[in-house]
Amino acid sequence: MIECPTAFGAVTAHGVIRQCPEDFRVDEVLGFAPGEGGEHLWLQVEKRGWNTTDVASWLAGCCGVPLRAVGYSGLKDRHAVTRQWFSVHLPGKDDPNLDAVPDGVTLLTQVRHRRKLNRGTHRSNRFSLRVKALGGDLDGLQARLEQVAAHGVPNYFGVQRFGREAKNVSRGRDWLLGNGEAPRKQASKSMWLSALRSDLFNQVLAERVRTDCWSQLLDGDILQPEGSRGLFLADADDTAAARVAAGDVHPTAPLPGAGGMAPTGACAALEARVLAPHAELIAALAGQRVDGMRRATRLPVTDMDWQLDTAAAQLSLAFALPSGAFATSVLAELLAVEDGSRAARTQQAPPGAGE
Repeated sequence: MIECPTAFGAVTAHGVIRQCPEDFRVDEVLGFAPGEGGEHLWLQVEKRGWNTTDVASWLAGCCGVPLRAVGYSGLKDRHAVTRQWFSVHLPGKDDPNLDAVPDGVTLLTQVRHRRKLNRGTHRSNRFSLRVKALGGDLDGLQARLEQVAAHGVPNYFGVQRFGREAKNVSRGRDWLLGNGEAPRKQASKSMWLSALRSDLFNQVLAERVRTDCWSQLLDGDILQPEGSRGLFLADADDTAAARVAAGDVHPTAPLPGAGGMAPTGACAALEARVLAPHAELIAALAGQRVDGMRRATRLPVTDMDWQLDTAAAQLSLAFALPSGAFATSVLAELLAVEDGSRAARTQQAPPGAGE
C-alpha cells in the first residue's frame, strides 16, 4: 500500500465524518425502472447499521431461498444511511410476507422484474455528507471545493477496497508469491485478487498525479470515453488531447492481469517504471486467469453542491459518482477526515448486522 498524493496540493483543512450514520447518506441510482412482472422480486431498501450482505442474508431467510438467489448491485456501508436495491428469485411463488422488518431496515418499494439484479448494474450513487468539527484553512477548503467541482479528482480506489489494515493486499501477495496460505473461500480469493490489482492501479495513478498527468494526455495513452467501458489508443485520434481537456474522454491506468490493451510511448514507459518491481506478482495474477483491464484515472464529480458553514464548523456536501467510484477519494482531495464511526465499531451491533 502507498500514500496516494493529492492532485491540488496538500490539504489544509480537517474535520470529522460519520459521527452518526445520518452524516453519510447514499442513494443508489439504477438508471432504469424495474417492473413489468417476472420471477424476481425487486426490493428497494433503506438501511441503517446494516451492511449489504447481512440484508441479503435476512432476505434469503425470510423468503426461504438460498443466499445465491438474492441479488444486489453494489456494497453499501454499514455506518451510514443507504438506499439500495435487492432482487430475490421466486419462480412460481407468491410474494413473501415481509411485514416483520428488523430495526434499521425499511422496505421502500417492491416490484416484480424479469431478471436478477447483478453486481455493477446500477448507474451511479448519490451522496449527501456532513463533515463536522471543521478546522484549519477554511478559505482554502472553499477553493478546493471549486477545483474538485470543475476538474474532478484522481480515481483512486478507496481504502475500504483493501480490507482492514490492507490485509487483503498482504494476504493476497503472500499467497500468490508462495509465502502464505491460499484463500479458503472463493469470496476471499476474489477480494484478495481485486485488492492486489486495485493497489497496483493506485500506484500507477499516484505516479501520474506526482507528474501532473492524471487528467492530461500522455503520448501512447489508452483512453476511455466518459460513461463508457470502451477503450481506444490515443495515437489513433488527432483530437485526443482536446477531448481529454474537455472531459469527453479520460486517460486510463492498468488493472493488471492476463492480456488486455497495452499503451505505447511515454505512457508505456511510466507504467513499466512503476510496475517493474511487481513483475512476479503480475505474472501470478495472470496465472490466476485474471483478465487485464483498464480504469479511468480521472473521476468527474457531478451534480456537486455544498454549504460551508464556518460559524457551525460544518460542511454539507452532495455529489454523484458512477458505480465503482469512491466518495472517500473525493473527500481526500478536500480535507483530512477523521472517521467518527470507528468508535461505534467497538459497540454492540444490532441483531444480524456485521462489520
